[in-house]
Amino acid sequence: MTPLRWRRRSRRELLAIVVVAGGLTAFVAVVYVVVVLGGGALIGRASSPSLLLSVVATAIVAVAFDPAQRRLERWATRVVLGGRPSPYDVVRRFTQTLAGQHPDRELPERMARVLAEGIGAESAQVWVDMDDHGALAATWPPAHVPAPGSVARRMPVLHGGQNLGALVVRERPGVPFTPVEERLFAGLADQAALVLRGARLRAELEQRLAVLATRAEELRVSRERLVDAHDAERRRLERDIHDGAQQHLVALAVNLRLAGTLAARSSERADALLAEQEQAAADAIGTLVRLARGIYPAELEVAGVAAALRAAVAASESGVEVHATDVGRYASPIEATAYFCSLEALQNAAKHAHASSTRVELVGTDDALEIVVVDDGRGFDPRIGKTGTGLTNMRERVESVGGVLTVSSAPGLGTRVRAVLPASAPAGSAV
Repeated sequence: MTPLRWRRRSRRELLAIVVVAGGLTAFVAVVYVVVVLGGGALIGRASSPSLLLSVVATAIVAVAFDPAQRRLERWATRVVLGGRPSPYDVVRRFTQTLAGQHPDRELPERMARVLAEGIGAESAQVWVDMDDHGALAATWPPAHVPAPGSVARRMPVLHGGQNLGALVVRERPGVPFTPVEERLFAGLADQAALVLRGARLRAELEQRLAVLATRAEELRVSRERLVDAHDAERRRLERDIHDGAQQHLVALAVNLRLAGTLAARSSERADALLAEQEQAAADAIGTLVRLARGIYPAELEVAGVAAALRAAVAASESGVEVHATDVGRYASPIEATAYFCSLEALQNAAKHAHASSTRVELVGTDDALEIVVVDDGRGFDPRIGKTGTGLTNMRERVESVGGVLTVSSAPGLGTRVRAVLPASAPAGSAV
């Protein structure tokens, strides 16, 4: 040990070292006297030491030396240092904690405990720097409440020029740290970098896991809503087909059978009935076409979203305007999403906003298709009340293709619905 390091130790620490060294020397001497000299006297070899007894004494010292040293160190710590470990012991325990086979989750708490006990602090905390905030990794003692008058001391933990966190300790009221304890505090902070790096990585993984779990739950709920919506739409289509097209087709089949029966009796009546069935067949076809267009309009497939919207609002009496800028053709899921979300927004404006005019703006770029539906109606406060199913359906439809939907409104100032859709649909998107 260099003279500088000797000077850095306190008198009590040097006394403890002397006590341990003296005790170990006395232990070796006692073993030698008892085994070599005492044993030699018993076998009549008191004048000259026995080689065999010397070997036995050496073996006893080798086996019992470490246990004796640990006992002497504990005794010196309790009696000479008043129960406080020496800085060397603190550093050794701290190093053993970092290198020990402990679960990574337990290391910050073990570090805090060794730190608090080693420098005689009221409490110790291990903080980890995250991307935008600091996170408390461990406190010793657990759930500690600072005493009035205690002073907090903070030591940053750096590694490679990067701030990984900090060790925070509280001095006991009226008992400030000594220079030796301050240097020990700084030395322990230098050794804590790897543990804090691991703690930060674990905290980041836990945060990401929590985010993924939340998104998974939102996705599950969204899929359940979509399934419910699809089931409701299927039942609606079944009713429409049963009450509309099916009735036309059933009547057509009955009349055709009647015409076949009349053909053998009165050809004139049969011809007249068959002529009527031409219009019945046209009515059935028209009903089926309207149902099909309710799912995916022909204009949308042939001419794109701008033309389909203009055709849909052509008969509107509420003054709806459609403006399109650089809008080309996009994947079917993107065009269907833009079309149906625009119609939903227009329907909401007609039913609830009581607007005098509504405008639909479509803007296309290389990367996105933007849809904005603006009305001058009575508006609403988004913070009050629950969001309607129309807005919920629009949001889910937009997010299903990787887009973003925003709704801004205020009482008396109208409503603005804006959706930004990617130019290409993600894999797995459905119309």
